[in-house]
Order: sequence, then structure tokens, then C-alpha cells
Amino acid sequence: MRIIACVGACVVCAVVAGFAQGVSMPTVGIDNMHILSADPAQTREWYIKYLRATAAPAAGQAYLGATKLVFLRNEKAQPSTGSTIDHLGLSVADVDAKLKELEAGGARAITASNDMPALFAGRFIQDPWGVKIELLKDPDMLGLHHVHLRVRDPEATLVWFQKMMGGERVKSAKLDGLRYAALWLLAADSGGETTAPSIDRAIQHIAWRVSNIAEARTTLIGRGLKVGDPRPSQGVPGFAFLEDPSGVRIEIIERLQP
Repeated sequence: MRIIACVGACVVCAVVAGFAQGVSMPTVGIDNMHILSADPAQTREWYIKYLRATAAPAAGQAYLGATKLVFLRNEKAQPSTGSTIDHLGLSVADVDAKLKELEAGGARAITASNDMPALFAGRFIQDPWGVKIELLKDPDMLGLHHVHLRVRDPEATLVWFQKMMGGERVKSAKLDGLRYAALWLLAADSGGETTAPSIDRAIQHIAWRVSNIAEARTTLIGRGLKVGDPRPSQGVPGFAFLEDPSGVRIEIIERLQP
């Protein structure tokens, strides 16, 4: 373990290991997330209008920061609440103002346990299609802030993801999680409850960018994981799926561009 001073804060952070042991690319980390809804086109427009997402060239896709959101049709998808991928975190300048704006746009304020430190002043909404979103204020990182898992053993989950996917483990007075480029992966205790696998939920899966799909798949299989066969797509040499022990659906994807 090495100790570093956190920039702009009077706290000491413990940073544990790095990307070397995982398969993801450290400069990219989380490449995309898939959102299921009964109306992908309408969902995409809502995210562009209310969450300030940027339209991607491909239909049914948009960017929140550097992370691509892929909207897919599924009329039976259940809300993300109760799933292993519980919610997304969005850091904004004014939490109350954003909450009012999203409610006016059809989102519903919900009561949920705040797993973030009190200094972030988090509030929760559910979008019209079932994605739970935490609105928080982290001045150091505005925009898409984190993906929050809800599992029986948060520490074991973070250790697993760092070993398999990489990431920089950071423990500080502000956050304890894995940092992937400009996005955090956090994990909260489910309180002993078994959460549902994410495959049929509004936040279906998280995708990590890898430099070589065949090598990444071989590495993960060598670590005892069951990984699906790679499939090519337009502009994508290959992508494959697996799950973590808690039922988080994971994609590994190789892209042509750097």
C-alpha cells in the first residue's frame, strides 16, 4: 500500500494497487452501460434533454461524459432498485434544483438509503423507465459520477472487480471504491438481502474496454470464470459477456479506435 495526499482535500487517501492485475484498459475503464426500456428512442431523448447527455452518431446511443449509454428495448425490464446494479450517481452543481427539473420531466423522487458520505447531500430519483439515479454534489467531479452496486459483501465485491477488471482502489474520507478513469464503481451492503441479477433490470450491464478481446477472455477463463464466446459487431472486433458472483452482468469489449 502506498500513501498519497488527496489533491484539494485535507485528508489522506490509501490507494491500493492499480490496473495491472485486471483486463480493462486503464485509460478508458468503463466503456458503456446498457439501459433497458419499453421505448429506447424516448429514453435517449429524455437523457439528452434532462441529464445533458450528448447524442452519439448511432441510433439508440448517447454519452454521459466519456461513458456511452446504449438504450435497448425491453418491455418487461424491472427497475434497477433491487438489482445488483442498484443505481447511477450524477454529480450536479445544485441538487435541489436538478431534482425539481427532473420531477417536472417525469422522474419520481424516491426514498432510498444514502450510501454516500453526508458531504455529498445525495437525493434519489427514478427515471420514467425504472433507472434509479442518485443526485449528489461532488464539486471535484461533476457529471456521471459512479455506478453503485448493492451486494451482500461490498469489500469482497470490490476486491473481485479489481482482480478481474482492474481499477484503482481508493479509500478516503470521501469515497471507498474503484476508480476507472473518470468514473467510480462503488458497492453498498444489501443488508443481508439477496439482490437480483441485473440481466433483466433497467441497468442491464456494465462494459469494460479491453485492448484485445481474445487475450482478455483467455485471462478471465484462466481465473475460473465462465465467459461467453466473443461476437463481432460493426466497428467492434469483439465483445463477450460474463457475470460476477453476485449476478452483475459484465461485458468486455474491444474497439478499433484507441
